[in-house]
Amino acid sequence: MTRTRTFVLIGTVLALLIAGVGSWYASSAPDGLEATAEEQGFGSTARDSAAADSPLADYTASWIGDDRLSGGLAGVIGVLLVLALTSVLVLLVRRRPAADDAAPRADAPRR
Repeated sequence: MTRTRTFVLIGTVLALLIAGVGSWYASSAPDGLEATAEEQGFGSTARDSAAADSPLADYTASWIGDDRLSGGLAGVIGVLLVLALTSVLVLLVRRRPAADDAAPRADAPRR
């Protein structure tokens, strides 16, 4: 159990560092899909997604003025949200009894 906790802790710290610091060096150039759409002449037909007005749209924290800090904070928030959702899912799966638990085992003595 200690190995698993250590592994998860190290993974979480690395993910936070990559999201928080690595995002400072992300390119501001369009991604491959956007660049191809522009090259092919249909880039102007793109529409905003339903989440375009969300607080973390475009991988930025909209309430922060500094672009580098905004991107890093959005990355850290994203990592923490994924960690929280994963933790809840793991807890739910671990609590649910397996279907095999109710059935008698093949090697169990018969009465």
